[in-house]
Amino acid sequence: MVMKRAGWLAAVMLLGMVSASHASDAHFVASEVTVNGHRYPFQVFVPRDWTANRSWPVVLFLHGSGERGNDNEAQLKQGLPPWLDKHGADFPAVVVAPQAPDDTVWSGEVERAAVAALEKSIATYHGDRSRLYLTGLSMGGYGVWQVAVDHPGMFAAAAPICGGIVGLDDMPELKVYGVPKGADPYAWVASKVKPTPVWIFHGALDDQVPPADSRAMNKALTASGDEVRYTEFPGVNHGSWVPTYDSPELWPWMFSHTKDGAG
Repeated sequence: MVMKRAGWLAAVMLLGMVSASHASDAHFVASEVTVNGHRYPFQVFVPRDWTANRSWPVVLFLHGSGERGNDNEAQLKQGLPPWLDKHGADFPAVVVAPQAPDDTVWSGEVERAAVAALEKSIATYHGDRSRLYLTGLSMGGYGVWQVAVDHPGMFAAAAPICGGIVGLDDMPELKVYGVPKGADPYAWVASKVKPTPVWIFHGALDDQVPPADSRAMNKALTASGDEVRYTEFPGVNHGSWVPTYDSPELWPWMFSHTKDGAG
């Protein structure tokens, strides 16, 4: 009887060790926020060995138009979340991935919901306000510019991918909102984004979002004196997020920036 009890206790202890080990692995957690009575789902990537005993960098990731919906899963299918599934075992930051509803873009209430998801995650996962980062692809690339314009100085660095500023012929609602009538949209956005460091990525053969938009933003940010990098991938069409997130210099560059005086 003593031997059986000892064996049972050993099994319980082993199970506890396995559970603790599993809990410390990097993983996604589903959550949601409510804005104006509307529910907005999001996912949070929690780094391996996350602990409340320290503060953490937080990355806000904005998905593209193909991942819209309300299932709180589709936004994990492209871009940064799949990259984290493959390479994120040692990723040192919390990542917030909100989901925009069908037939919306990252502006207005949907943008506010994304920022609310970020704020909730900062509070829940001990985010460091001096180390907030912003990235997104396609529609989310437009969203990066929109959020950076509407929240100047909030982010330590940003990386828009195959995004733009002005509306497309087949999707005129996909643009940066708030540009004054008659203003140069690129110069105006640059004046609002400054002094956030930005690294712009685009595919040279993109036939969905013109690379000319990213080239114009690079030129405008350079003229404004902001810190900007521009990478255009030769031979790459719209899916430039794949080589972007595979770029070995991206995250060291992003995380090398901090926002001074963050509260």
